[in-house]
Amino acid sequence: MTIQVNGDPLDCPEKVVTVTDLLDFYKLDGKMVIVEYNQTIIQRDQYSDIHLQKGDQIELVHFVGGG
Repeated sequence: MTIQVNGDPLDCPEKVVTVTDLLDFYKLDGKMVIVEYNQTIIQRDQYSDIHLQKGDQIELVHFVGGG
């Protein structure tokens, strides 16, 4: 299944089924991340309820500290 992540196509591994799985795949679980799912910002408590489908558009914005 292919989805768009930050504008780039991603052929999802079989283990990536939900938004939570996608964050695990990118090693962003537990970090401050904003997720936009098909042009709608979703809350963290929705991540495991949203099952990814072919053609979904995901934008991931995470914060990086520095000085």
